[in-house]
Amino acid sequence: MLASSLAAQQFPRAEWNEPQKPFKVFGTTYWVGTHGLGAVLITSDAGHVLVDGALPESVPQIAASIRTLGFKVEDVKLIVNSHVHFDHAGGISELQRLSGARVAASPATARALMDGASGPDDPQFGLVDPIARVASVAILADGDTLRVGPLAVTAHLTPGHTPGGTSWSWRSCEGARCVNLVYADSLNPISNNTFKYTTSPLLAGFAKSYATLEGLPCDILLTPHPGFAEVFERLAARDAGKADAFIDPGACKRYVAAGRKNLTARVATEAKP
Repeated sequence: MLASSLAAQQFPRAEWNEPQKPFKVFGTTYWVGTHGLGAVLITSDAGHVLVDGALPESVPQIAASIRTLGFKVEDVKLIVNSHVHFDHAGGISELQRLSGARVAASPATARALMDGASGPDDPQFGLVDPIARVASVAILADGDTLRVGPLAVTAHLTPGHTPGGTSWSWRSCEGARCVNLVYADSLNPISNNTFKYTTSPLLAGFAKSYATLEGLPCDILLTPHPGFAEVFERLAARDAGKADAFIDPGACKRYVAAGRKNLTARVATEAKP
């Protein structure tokens, strides 16, 4: 099967880009992504942080969602990323142009953002579409905390799905009540037909990522694909009257358990002759 045909089957762009009304998750944290892809806005009077840029064709929707919530795209001061695939990083170049924000990423992700494509160490090399190059990317290290006014978001390098995968944690408050939010990178071992996790450093990378995510304070889990964190099921439950539907201190651990199960199954297939 041609790589382009396989990609079309695996990556349903139109479905991922279905419109979604923006909404508050908790405190100063808002969902501004599409119905199929995450983009999260963290706000303050001194400027905002945007996590992920979804698809290139998602940019008008993300910008409109920010404005619908009463904020300005031009007040986004920092853009960060989970991983560099086109469905989460494809809109970053244009969002940077619209906002003037700085972009920060892990070393591997920064290289791919500036090149417009990831290399053969990416499990999905040859499958994922290239992205518009990002002109300037600041390189961050594991555990770095980036600040915009009173906002502080901490980077946790979580390789596995890609070499430069990064999860993000921060706190948001409603009055005196503050909670820990985690935007956890994808944990799925998806690849092209030739990549093997059993001969890649990403196998150990996944182990590090699992330990990292299990150890984070995690009251609310968000993910690049909302289904992994049951985002819209939780939104529906809250709309139905369950005020704390997004609060789930066990969500990160369950997310990791599912990732481990998927990786174990994948490794078993690689062991077959």
